[in-house]
Formats: sequence, C-alpha cells, structure tokens
Amino acid sequence: MGYTDGEKYRAIKEERLSVKRRFTASITQEGEWYVAQCVEVDVASQGATEDEALANLREVLELYFEAPTPTIKPDLRAIEVETDVA
Repeated sequence: MGYTDGEKYRAIKEERLSVKRRFTASITQEGEWYVAQCVEVDVASQGATEDEALANLREVLELYFEAPTPTIKPDLRAIEVETDVA
C-alpha cells in the first residue's frame, strides 16, 4: 500500500513513544542562584530557588531527549535484503 507524503510524515510521528525515566540531580548554590545538574546526563539549569532550578532541569532533560522533528519530509521506502540464516 502506498502512502502520500502527509501519511508518511504522520506515521513517523505516531511511532514515537514516551517513557518516564528517573535521574539524579545535584543542587548547589552559586551566589544568588541555585544550580541543578543532572548526574547521569551532562546538562544543568538554574533558578532563583531549588524548586525552580529542578523544574528548569526537568524541562532541559525533556528537550534533551526529545526526538528530532524533521523539517523536510523524508522519503520512506520499504526494501528487502537477503541474508543467510544462522
């Protein structure tokens, strides 16, 4: 069955799944700012309070792991490959 360009693009977006992941945050105070740094991923954020720094870090992590959205619709094609059976 062939897809139109719009259908191909929608199919790609619908295949994305989301999962909840747990990370560890290290919080320090630098001057007037609280800095929240993710221990597992090299990202950090800051805020006027610890809660604000953590909320900003959550947003940074969500953006970090967000799947890229293509600006140009990809041309998807099915291909067949012959392989040896082990």
